[in-house]
Amino acid sequence: MFDLDGTLILSNRKLGSYEAIPGAAEALGHLDDLGVPWIALTNGSAYASRVQAPRLRDIGLPVPDEKLFTPNSVAAKVIADGGYERVLVLGTDGVVDALEELGVTCVLPDGDHKGCDAVYIAWHPDCSMPHIHAACEAVLDGAAFLTASDVPFFATKEGRSFGYSCAINGAIARVTGVQPQPTGKPSEHALAFIASQLGIAAQDVGVVGDDATAEMQMARVGGAVGIAVTSGSTSAAEWEQQPPGKTPDIVIGNIGELVERLGLR
Repeated sequence: MFDLDGTLILSNRKLGSYEAIPGAAEALGHLDDLGVPWIALTNGSAYASRVQAPRLRDIGLPVPDEKLFTPNSVAAKVIADGGYERVLVLGTDGVVDALEELGVTCVLPDGDHKGCDAVYIAWHPDCSMPHIHAACEAVLDGAAFLTASDVPFFATKEGRSFGYSCAINGAIARVTGVQPQPTGKPSEHALAFIASQLGIAAQDVGVVGDDATAEMQMARVGGAVGIAVTSGSTSAAEWEQQPPGKTPDIVIGNIGELVERLGLR
């Protein structure tokens, strides 16, 4: 499983343009030639896979729509499994579109959100205090508190950028005393989803990423194989300083080195 930001690509902070990490396209193509199954799971929730995957292909990355997943993909399963019928969504139109395509009934904070049984926080750069107030009201009334990501930062071309959902989560948790349940990495929901998509046990998944919390913590907790890259938010020196719960099994410069380091021929 490949992360996107800092692993396969670097975007700008507004997520408006992408650049492929050197060697990424070749590594994915080589895995395809070898018949090694792989998927990509980003913690970015701004776009549905059908929207984002073509943009990746435009910069030369051979990522089919059906191999790209987002926290929205996982959230739809969590919402269905939890029996949640009306979900208050703090996110962009792209987040709402992605969820509705997956069968989720979405309610917006500017509309009638009374009676929602779940709240979902995602990429929401235009979040306002009334939106946070609506989410707090719902959580205090007993709604489940779900989020795409609670990871503070992600890698971009301009350097480390903070995640909007993490900041919004913090405000809601401070008011309500309820902590969010992530659907993206490093949640157990995400690793179970990945393993299911690949058709293998969780301990056989190679989790490739640039973030100690999002990817390596997920791998460590779930017993998967952690493969860290230094092409994103974490340097080689910083990987060496990680605590045991976030220590990778392998550290490589970028995924262009992956096939050789793993001995795949």
